[in-house]
Amino acid sequence: MQYVFIALLLDISVQETIERYQRHVKESNTNKQTSEQNVEQLKGEAASMIKKIEILEVSKRKLLGECLGSCTIEELQQIEQQLERSVGTIRARKNKVFRDQIEQLKQKEKLLTAENARLSNKSGVQPWRVLSMEQRENLPCEEQRESSSVSEDVETELFIGLPETRTKRLPLGN
Repeated sequence: MQYVFIALLLDISVQETIERYQRHVKESNTNKQTSEQNVEQLKGEAASMIKKIEILEVSKRKLLGECLGSCTIEELQQIEQQLERSVGTIRARKNKVFRDQIEQLKQKEKLLTAENARLSNKSGVQPWRVLSMEQRENLPCEEQRESSSVSEDVETELFIGLPETRTKRLPLGN
């Protein structure tokens, strides 16, 4: 009786093992089919991407002025229009960057002018009168000439040697 019971148990466990094996085989077949489908789909996407890359490279070469021999007049006109639009966009961006930099420099000028005035007041020295471009443009003509010339008695001749020897060499008439 014990043998019968053990045989029944073995028979049940063998049956379960066989069923588990069959389920595993079905799942692996299903997984193989799914993975094969995924591989085929990825191959299709890769081929599509390769074609797109080739088209983009041809377009890039044309925009760089290469391989234009096979282009028709219409294609050349389209390329020219595209380049003109691109140049316009680039110029607009460049001008915006310049305007932003000018604005930043004006802000920096204001801060430095205020700092200069503060330090001049602190040291008791008369602050430099620095005119902005707008202030210089609004001056009458005589004042513009005066503000633009730093000093009338500037030495403009070329001398070689130490500064003390220069005064010795100068003729008395100058």
